[in-house]
Amino acid sequence: MTAQFGSRLDGVDLRTTLRGDPITRERYWSREFMQREWDRLWTRIWHIGGMMRDLEETGDYVMHTLGRESIIMVRQEDGSVKAFYNACLHRGNRLVQAEVGGAPTLTCSYHGWRWAPDGTLLSAQDPEDFAGGNPCGKLKLVEIPCAVWGGFVWFNMDPNCVSLQDYLGPVADLLAPYGMEDMVRVMYLTAEVDCNWKIIRDNFNESYHLPTLHPELATFINDDYTDTVFELLPNGHARMLMKGMEPSARSPDADKILPPLDDMMRQWDLDPKDFEGRTKEIRRAVQLQKRKLGPARGYRHYEKLSDDQLTDYHHYTLFPNLTFTMSADGYQVLRTEPHPTDPEKCIFDHWFLMHPVEGVTEVDVPIGRVPFVQAERVRFKHGDATLGFVADQDLSVAETQQQGLHSRGYTGGVLTGQEGRIQRFHELLDDWLEGRVTL
Repeated sequence: MTAQFGSRLDGVDLRTTLRGDPITRERYWSREFMQREWDRLWTRIWHIGGMMRDLEETGDYVMHTLGRESIIMVRQEDGSVKAFYNACLHRGNRLVQAEVGGAPTLTCSYHGWRWAPDGTLLSAQDPEDFAGGNPCGKLKLVEIPCAVWGGFVWFNMDPNCVSLQDYLGPVADLLAPYGMEDMVRVMYLTAEVDCNWKIIRDNFNESYHLPTLHPELATFINDDYTDTVFELLPNGHARMLMKGMEPSARSPDADKILPPLDDMMRQWDLDPKDFEGRTKEIRRAVQLQKRKLGPARGYRHYEKLSDDQLTDYHHYTLFPNLTFTMSADGYQVLRTEPHPTDPEKCIFDHWFLMHPVEGVTEVDVPIGRVPFVQAERVRFKHGDATLGFVADQDLSVAETQQQGLHSRGYTGGVLTGQEGRIQRFHELLDDWLEGRVTL
């Protein structure tokens, strides 16, 4: 059997469009390649800049640093958000250093120039001492495209970019039932990792590694590629649909109910003994129990989810650097961004977001049990703290792969059919760098 690879949206098998471009080793460590990515990709793509929950009042802002660039996103009086480069037009000093804040004006710490939330210069020291006259009310911070979707504030450094909705395409509608805009970020981790950002993207664009890196998941996630759907969506996005509440069909224990699946069943008042030898029936039984018991337990958002969304894991990879791993009770954001100066390092974000449930004050996330509150960011070097056991397993091979990609023995990769999303990712990256993208 082969992987189910194609597009449910239009019925077209997009494997036929793969060109087979070589995935060359230097793209993972070349400084020249890194600079091309910055000039032709990162400065033209939509990025998540922060959470809308942090922008409650006029003048509240979130700041995001990408590479050597810094962007401020500020809430306006009408509730909209504007984005500006984080640089005072006087002599370039960064206006804000905090990632989240708020004030009536953005005030430069160097010479005290004050900027309104809409980017207009309000006051400057000695305004009469300018050859062109008083600059107040005339100068404006450099504004860039900004949009709000999914509870996030997004920005794009390309003034001629397509809208965020056009860029997301069908992804926006496919994710709509989850109610992402209502969720709270309860885990907020950022690590510097000693590998190129694309190594982690490659990993999240395939499930071929699950049996070796994540064997524990096989007790409750069916990672058999012949029973997994791989979909290629417009604009380089993709998703993978993997059945949950079901042991892996490739596992020798596929007919056994092992931890943590047994506890997951008990959570929904199902007795594992009633399903001995009938593991294929557990998934449907859990779906029915969630429908029956969920609303009364506070899980009102279940009403908008399909049956498969109640149990399964839907992995969305948004080109070029975002992954949303969706489940019924929350979702993970896995983001990789380039290091400011070193192509052999990257910045890796791991977030977890969940719906508020009445009476729930603590929740389980990839790093354990945490309070249900909006989390503060925790930064560290990879290896100094955990990113969650699954993410730790993913990154356990990242640095050795980075080293191996320097070898003259690596000549471009030999991919399985189920890894077609990796091939497509690199071909689309080539298109961006060669100026062939029509977005």
